Amino acid sequence: MDLGIRGKTALVCAASKGLGKGCALALARDGVNLVITARGKEALEATAEEIRKASGVKVTAVAGDITTPDGRAAALKAAGTVDILVNNAGGPPPGDFRDWSREDWIKALDANMLTPIELIKAVVDGMIERKFGRIVNITSGAVKMPIPELGLSNGARTGLHGFIAGLSRKTVRHNVTINNLLPGPFDTDRLRSNFAFNAKKTGTTPEALAKARADANPAGRFGTIEEFGDCCAYLCSAQAGYITGQNFLLDGGAYPGTF
Repeated sequence: MDLGIRGKTALVCAASKGLGKGCALALARDGVNLVITARGKEALEATAEEIRKASGVKVTAVAGDITTPDGRAAALKAAGTVDILVNNAGGPPPGDFRDWSREDWIKALDANMLTPIELIKAVVDGMIERKFGRIVNITSGAVKMPIPELGLSNGARTGLHGFIAGLSRKTVRHNVTINNLLPGPFDTDRLRSNFAFNAKKTGTTPEALAKARADANPAGRFGTIEEFGDCCAYLCSAQAGYITGQNFLLDGGAYPGTF
C-alpha cells in the first residue's frame, strides 16, 4: 500500500531505539525523509546509518534532549518544514508517590506533556497553511489502565491526552490530524527496566517476571517495534486524513474492556 507520503519530512523524537526507532524505520520505508533525535549520540548515529542503508532516504541525526528548549530548537532547525511529527520521550522512573517531590512531578510534566505541546505549537500552523500534517504522540497504555508504580507517567500522559482531545478537532478540517499511540508491553529497554525494578521488590528475577507477563498476555508475547512502527506510519499516511483525536491501544489484547 502506497501511503502517499514519499518525499515528506518527519521529525521523530527519541528515535535511536525502541518504539521511536520502529516509527522512523517504517516512515523511511515509505520514502519519508527524517530528522531523528535522542540524547545518546553514538546510538543515534548508528540508527541513522542503519535507516539510510535500508531505505535510501535522507536522515539527519540531532543529538540532544528534546525535553529542553535548546534540544527542541536544534531539532526543529534541522528539520525545517515538518510534515510529520512523532512525539516521544522516555517515561519518568517508577516509584511510590509518597517519595516524589514537586520537582519530580514538574520534570514528568515537562517530558511527557509540555514538550509534545511545545513541538506541536512549533509546527502546527505551518501544517495548516500547507493543508497537510500528521502528528502522532507515543504515550502509554497506562493512560487507559494505570500502572500503580508509574504514577508520574500516568498523570503526565493523561494530561497530554486531554489537551489533544480538544486541539485535534480544530486542525482536522485543514487535513492536519493528531492521534495518540498507546503501547502496552513491547520488547523495549523501558519494559526490561520495569521488570528489573519490580524484581528487586518481589525477590524474583527480571526473566521470570518477563515470562509471566508475556504468558499472561492474550497474544502470548510482547509486541515488536516493527509492528508499532507500521501502525504509526499508517496514521501518518495520506489515507488517514479522517482519523483524528483517537487513542490507539496496541497491547496484544491485555486491556480487558469494551471501550
